[in-house]
Amino acid sequence: MTSPTATLDIDSPIGRLRITCDERTVLGIAFDPPDRTVPVPDGAAGRLARRTADQLEEYFAGRRRSFDLPLALGGTRFQQRVWQALTEIPFGSTWTYRDLARRIGSPGAARAVGAANGNNPLPLVVPCHRVIGADGSLTGYGGGIERKQWLLRHEGVLCPLFVDPADQRR
Repeated sequence: MTSPTATLDIDSPIGRLRITCDERTVLGIAFDPPDRTVPVPDGAAGRLARRTADQLEEYFAGRRRSFDLPLALGGTRFQQRVWQALTEIPFGSTWTYRDLARRIGSPGAARAVGAANGNNPLPLVVPCHRVIGADGSLTGYGGGIERKQWLLRHEGVLCPLFVDPADQRR
């Protein structure tokens, strides 16, 4: 039998977010959900969805630097190691993909680390936006580079302006 789930949509400075929780853990955070959810049901899943929304709103308001939520991080063992390491990147800091690969004991796996970041089911709470290219560039982000740039600036990280590669070819 599966545990009841709740979904809750919130508006944020980086767009609409959808939070999905079961009775014990936060299962996912998604950018730009295609439709609006129904009201959040009462019960443990609904309470956890509201608690997650509150913490995200505190983060966006500048009153929270880390999250205190029970997370469901499925995925492969490698992905789990990457996602766990992401939670160790301090607010206002960045690591490179190479730094992260070394941190998890796989120094030659920077590309695999990037792929794991791209599959992160809990962006913001598991802060994959804090990972940048070796040259300091803002590479890949499931929510889009503009959101990654916004998040890093919000955390006080100075980062280069995003330049669309299509504009560089003109």
